[in-house]
Amino acid sequence: MEKLRKALAAEHAALFAYGLLGARTSGSLRARMTTAFDAHRARRDQLRGFITTRGAKPAEPDASYALPFFPANPTLATKLAVHLETGVTAAYLELAAAQDMALRRYAAIAMQEAVTRSHGFRPTQPVAFPGMPVAAAPPPSSSPVKDGE
Repeated sequence: MEKLRKALAAEHAALFAYGLLGARTSGSLRARMTTAFDAHRARRDQLRGFITTRGAKPAEPDASYALPFFPANPTLATKLAVHLETGVTAAYLELAAAQDMALRRYAAIAMQEAVTRSHGFRPTQPVAFPGMPVAAAPPPSSSPVKDGE
């Protein structure tokens, strides 16, 4: 039950922040923030249902949440969205270890969606294998190349 509650808490926090982000952005960025808000609201409602059907009472959201920084411009807004999705992914990672196979599948899909949203907010794609050293370019050949070879 604790893993469900952690995922629900992450969804509550994401909804708070996306509400703020939607109010502080415009155009296509606002539309993407609104889409993310709607996705998190649906996940929140599903988690509340999972907790209720197991005989427990879901926690209500806090009145306010501390943000790691204030999204004063579109760049910071997208950076905060990436941060939110990373946090949601981490919360679902714990739920992916649940004994219940259906909850594990649910968590895996939720993580996939959060990572996809996160990458959609990034201006450039991350490296394919983060943490691995980048292969150095081969050194230039020391033998001179002759015309006609």
